[in-house]
Amino acid sequence: MTDKFHKDALKDFPEEITNYVETPCYLINSQIIENNCKILNEVQERTGAKILLALKAFALPKAFPIISKYLHGVCASGPIEAKLGYEYFRKEVHTFAPAYSEEDIIDVIKYSDHIIFNSLYMWKKHEPLIKQSEKKIELGLRVNPEHSEVEVLLYNPCAPGSRFGVRAKELEGVDLTGIDGLHFHALCEQNSDVFVRVLSSFENLFGKYIPKMKWVNFGGGHHITRKDYDIDLLCNTINDFRKRYNNIQVYLEPGEAVVLNSGVLVSTVLDIINNEIDIAILDTSAETHMPDVLAMPYTPNIIGAGKPGELPYTYRLGGISCLAGDVIGDYSFEKPLKRGDRLVFLDMALYSFVKNTTFNGIKLPSLIMYYPEKREIEVVRRFGYDDYRLKFMER
Repeated sequence: MTDKFHKDALKDFPEEITNYVETPCYLINSQIIENNCKILNEVQERTGAKILLALKAFALPKAFPIISKYLHGVCASGPIEAKLGYEYFRKEVHTFAPAYSEEDIIDVIKYSDHIIFNSLYMWKKHEPLIKQSEKKIELGLRVNPEHSEVEVLLYNPCAPGSRFGVRAKELEGVDLTGIDGLHFHALCEQNSDVFVRVLSSFENLFGKYIPKMKWVNFGGGHHITRKDYDIDLLCNTINDFRKRYNNIQVYLEPGEAVVLNSGVLVSTVLDIINNEIDIAILDTSAETHMPDVLAMPYTPNIIGAGKPGELPYTYRLGGISCLAGDVIGDYSFEKPLKRGDRLVFLDMALYSFVKNTTFNGIKLPSLIMYYPEKREIEVVRRFGYDDYRLKFMER
């Protein structure tokens, strides 16, 4: 915890707003999204690379008009995301999935400009149907660069036994006619020095195929909008790569970088109990509203809070679900918490509300846009009983 950190957060999400909105809610700052997109656009302008929004990290159509001013399109993970990007982002749609059913590929063709395959079998199986389409669709093959520095195996696309990407030895002697580009993804919230090392491995393994390609997609996980990110190294690396391969088109598909620090989860303390430690029960949940807290795992920052014992009053923050392990973490505060206090969890625009669940029938947090230049909020969506019921019944 630092004073500057909390001052910046309070500036972006002032108490007059966080104390006013309903809870629980995801509160999204439109200006921070735009500022992030301007940084990404700088990379585009300096390199000629095209940057896509990864819908798996952020899929709020209300924010698409801001993002689409700067980015070239979206990358989707299947037919449903592809349709969302096609209907609401209205620019390029690149779709990759580990496999496509015959039903899925029909919709993927309908909504995609680029389709990327995870295996030679999937490519050959679906290529005839794609060629029958009236659309001009470019085809790609995801490859495994066999180098990654992601420490958490759950998020490591190149971990031993990974199901992602064709390995170089599988391509020996294969005629790649019909493949327009190669795709790899091996980063997770990392800086450009890691990307340089991954790219080196990719070129060592697949360099002989690159001159035959129209494009290469460097995937996601590039934390470009983080304050300490080395943008110069990224741009120089992309430019050098493009020069080596006759100005080949490069794509990047960050998710987190587009909306980094642009959203918070606002919650209310419902009760305080004691069981060897003071425990605050909130109207939110790690299990249902911020699942990566348990999956990663990690402890999200809270405005005005410190690590356990750092400030005078320490509490364990518990969620509202019946899962015994629905615990967000231990925090300390300057003053004792009271029932009714607001707590604001930082950096919750990414992955949280695309992955949340209605487990236990717990109401999903409202989606609220905050427009700081106008000092206005807009409730985009409220959730309730029907969102739970319709998972199990007809409309």
